[in-house]
Amino acid sequence: MVQETSNKKGLTVKDLLRFRGKILDLKLLAGASGLSREITASVINRPGLAIAGHLEQFKSERIQIIGQGEHAFCLKNKANDILVNLDKMFAGNNVPCIIFTGGLRPPKVFKESAKKAKIPLLVTSMPTASFIRELTIFLDDRLAAVAHLHGVLVNVYGLGVLIQGDSGVGKSECALELLKRGHILIADDVVEVKRRIGYILMGHSPKNISHYMEVRGLGIIDIELLFGIGATMDQSIVEMQVFLESVADLKSYDRTGLVSDTVNILDVSIPSLRVPVTPGRNLAILIEVAALNQRLKNQGHSTAKKFNEDLIRKMRRK
Repeated sequence: MVQETSNKKGLTVKDLLRFRGKILDLKLLAGASGLSREITASVINRPGLAIAGHLEQFKSERIQIIGQGEHAFCLKNKANDILVNLDKMFAGNNVPCIIFTGGLRPPKVFKESAKKAKIPLLVTSMPTASFIRELTIFLDDRLAAVAHLHGVLVNVYGLGVLIQGDSGVGKSECALELLKRGHILIADDVVEVKRRIGYILMGHSPKNISHYMEVRGLGIIDIELLFGIGATMDQSIVEMQVFLESVADLKSYDRTGLVSDTVNILDVSIPSLRVPVTPGRNLAILIEVAALNQRLKNQGHSTAKKFNEDLIRKMRRK
């Protein structure tokens, strides 16, 4: 399996303001000279312990969110003590930015320390929980690890099936037959896969080839125009891989279904099925059945294992 892995283009605090400033109601109060700081982590940090002087587990590479709890602590304690701790927190020079949520007004010591360290200090009127949720979704999308895979991604009975195989084995033709049978195309030839929160693989098509398919002998065809807009989807979770192999002998393949293979994509393992391609085999029907069978497995029902257990139980009785 050819897998080109990369990360999304770097994200800066300036980019965050440009792409989500209005939506998240973000406003810059201080540290404008640090807007070029890079955001490298999709998770955020609540630095309550660090503000109190406990810096052992301080996650300085994350965006620092100050909510009501941290704000109240700063107001109740001596400003000089808080300033000393803030200077220690920001000494590493890798804090992307500080954001006060819920319309809270940053204490003077935060402005002083942020300005000294050239760290952007932002405020938002959004409640802390809502803001963290929306920000995390945005960061996860922009900073997610990405793999570009050669193959076809089709949604079959609600299951995202990644069809791969050797060049010329018939991946696009198989996908075309699945489309005729009412299933949905997500991507052909190149599948862009992102690893999202929860180790979920989300696949979609690069924009320049979205809803197009290349079929040998026919050339480039537009799936939306031929089959209707309902025949394509922007994205789908990748839940299964089917690898098509040109073979002359079927003896080396498992005939019981007891052997379960997996494939690793971006450190996420998904079920993998090797399907031999020989004359007379209807690959589209096989993939339909494979998708339905995998849905049963996802629900905890394995036909092959149940059959094997029943057979062993009967043999023991005899």
